[in-house]
Amino acid sequence: MRVLSVSVRDFRCYEAAAAPLGGGLTVLHGPNGAGKTNLLEAIYFGCTGRSCRTVNDRDVLRFGQRAARVVIAAEDELGSHEMAVGFTPGEPKRMTYDGASVERLLDLTTRPLVSVFLPERLDLIRGAPGLRRAHLDQYVAALWPARAANRRGYAQALAQRNALLVRVSQGATRASLAAWDQELAAAAIALMADRERAVAALAPVFSDVAGAIGLDGNPQIVYRPRSHATTAEQFLAELRERLQSELERGFTDHGPHRDDLVLVHAGRQLRTYGSQGQQRLGLLALLLAERRVIAQYRDAPPLILLDDVMSELDRDRRRALVELLGRDGGQAVITTTDREHVPPCEGVEMATVAVAAGTVLNAPAKIGAPR
Repeated sequence: MRVLSVSVRDFRCYEAAAAPLGGGLTVLHGPNGAGKTNLLEAIYFGCTGRSCRTVNDRDVLRFGQRAARVVIAAEDELGSHEMAVGFTPGEPKRMTYDGASVERLLDLTTRPLVSVFLPERLDLIRGAPGLRRAHLDQYVAALWPARAANRRGYAQALAQRNALLVRVSQGATRASLAAWDQELAAAAIALMADRERAVAALAPVFSDVAGAIGLDGNPQIVYRPRSHATTAEQFLAELRERLQSELERGFTDHGPHRDDLVLVHAGRQLRTYGSQGQQRLGLLALLLAERRVIAQYRDAPPLILLDDVMSELDRDRRRALVELLGRDGGQAVITTTDREHVPPCEGVEMATVAVAAGTVLNAPAKIGAPR
């Protein structure tokens, strides 16, 4: 599915604006503070129903306003489509797909897939393992939407077992613990298998992409599960070995909820030993590699949103990134303060959109403000 345009009303710094997206690379350019990142956020908000920058939806409201709205126009082989997200504080978020109300855009397999690079997302590289686990599970769900149920099943079984561990530590019988151990073991093996298969597909692509954009030192990505079990029976044996210590703690401390995804550079963890520039390249390579793998399973690469990605790249790496985006196909949007930082490359379709002071300067007249 191709995104044709984004239209906003009272979103961040925009009162009402609309911007087209090209079929290949779209460059959003303008001075600092013009609203380029806000427009990227609006695209993500309209495609997913949530912000990529904040967990508090109130932050997306233009100052002094009571409601915000984003509309995404898109098309696929079946025709035109529209996704709309409206937000008013204190009320349920209103989301529609082709005019029909939906509870979650994220659950729709027909919506555009979207990935985003933001400088603040470096926490994905250098932050806590939980961030990388959540990201890995989102990647798994993008590859195989039905397998998102494995992650939910594990989370539910883990919550039930943790609650039971607390009750047993307070004197309740252990009789029902065996049943939840079985449930947790089956869910754990399924979840770990999904993650392992997904990373196995990603690893060679990550190394290739990272090298192409200038991250040397044999970059690698490695899945590190907490458990070494390959069957439910083996996982159950691991749980039994740890039961007493878990009863003392009151929670399950072993299983895929303790896994990690490790990026390695020059034989060392990028999280600990990489410079900020190397970590930025690692994050960019991860998102680009995931995009390429998803394209193999879903027939088209996700739309990728790249905010301020060129500012810390030298001339050769900027060109390498543009060439890679062109080679992989699909849509990409890059923000930059300097249009010259995104070099034209042969065979790469490129469109430009100028932004200044919360205004889209060169949007075509046919794209109206949201209703």
